[in-house]
Amino acid sequence: MGWPALNLVELFLKQVETRPNAAAIITPKGRVVTYAQLAKSSATRALIYQQAGIGAGDVVLIARGISVELYETLLAIFRLGAVAMFPEPAAGLKGLRLAVEAVRPKAVATAGIGHVLRLLFPELRQLKSLPDPTGSEVGREILAHLPGDAPALITFTSGSTGRPKGIVRTSDFLMLQHTLLEKLRLTKPEDVDLISLPVFILSNLAAGAASVIPVGKLTRPAKLDGARLRAQILEHRVNRIVAPPAVCAQIAAGAAPMDQLEAVFTGGGPVFPNLLHVIARAAPEAAVHAVYGSTEAEPIAHLELKGIGPADWEAMASGAGLLAGQPIPEIDVDIRDHEVFVAGEHVNRGYLDPGDDKSTKSFNGGKLWHRTGDAARLDEHGRLWLLGRREAASGGLFPFAVETAALSWPGVRQAALLAGDARAKLALAGDGLDQSALQRRAAQLGPIDVVLLAEVPMDKRHNSKADYARLKKMLA
Repeated sequence: MGWPALNLVELFLKQVETRPNAAAIITPKGRVVTYAQLAKSSATRALIYQQAGIGAGDVVLIARGISVELYETLLAIFRLGAVAMFPEPAAGLKGLRLAVEAVRPKAVATAGIGHVLRLLFPELRQLKSLPDPTGSEVGREILAHLPGDAPALITFTSGSTGRPKGIVRTSDFLMLQHTLLEKLRLTKPEDVDLISLPVFILSNLAAGAASVIPVGKLTRPAKLDGARLRAQILEHRVNRIVAPPAVCAQIAAGAAPMDQLEAVFTGGGPVFPNLLHVIARAAPEAAVHAVYGSTEAEPIAHLELKGIGPADWEAMASGAGLLAGQPIPEIDVDIRDHEVFVAGEHVNRGYLDPGDDKSTKSFNGGKLWHRTGDAARLDEHGRLWLLGRREAASGGLFPFAVETAALSWPGVRQAALLAGDARAKLALAGDGLDQSALQRRAAQLGPIDVVLLAEVPMDKRHNSKADYARLKKMLA
């Protein structure tokens, strides 16, 4: 793509020039870090890393949770033209080892539990450990200028359907993704966002808004304290929330209406109608948005609550699938044998291991297409209706079609459809459930046996999707 006009660090530094004393990041303990302070601390880290031998093209493994230090580290790496690498947390220790073996980073930037990991894994002990600032260093402005197609960030898929796959994002790719996300969010410098999705904090730093890091352990969203999160929202005058469904659910559950909220953006997992209703009650003045995408292509489609009509609600309750909204103009969507294929400039071109491309990439009509693995359909308005993972279909039944309908039934809080040879099993959890009545409802959708559980197991990453592998073991 050549030399970019700007990259994310340059956009951040422009914000530093115009709004040096504005809040950039607010920590869970309430510490306010300004744009000027973050610029200085990231420049200091860049100098320290440079003196440690890190330069353009070098890969640095980052093992830090969402924190000010994470973004200091990330900005420092980008300043040097180095490449930041994040292992997928949901893949666990195995995923970390696979990531290190796949990329062979030059150094590691870590803290807390990351130091323990270095003791456990010989692969990490062999890496240079980048020091944290001591407080006496004086940073100087460092900003490497590399072609826009130079690698900037390496992340990995969750590995929920197989081995985690490495994805390389260039500087141009990150800029394009930022631009597209901002077309949906329309961020203003005066916005104060509660954010638990890391990429959006990076985008906020480029847009000049303030990012509040939620209090609690973000790797376990179902365990977050909703009352403490709402207290943060009130204390820091948060006007927007950007979080996966499970975090939004914790914030909205049992909350008095938060009238100051202007917008809620959620994604990273299926956004079912029952959650949309809960959010709408908790934030009655907010525009509620659901964004559909994947690690390989974010965003793909966008849905605003006010755009869901009565016929749409009825269709979702009747087994038509989960409405994901209109595909964004910058992406091409094709449905082949129920599966979603996407093409566009912000769709990853290939994985670190070219062998991973064989099952997911194809050329058609002069375009490189990525197969998502998600089953869906397009309606007469061109809107996308998600049906769940294609391989999870059972006898013509798709998981999201059944689960979305089930979540509209009285008392049902969780639902997961498990494929079977002759009949599917529908696991339900909730309050005061009548199995006989639910079985009659399920029979109207197809050959389904209802099973009641105290809790349906959910994915480790965002606690938003059913963990079908664990469920299968439970019901065996």
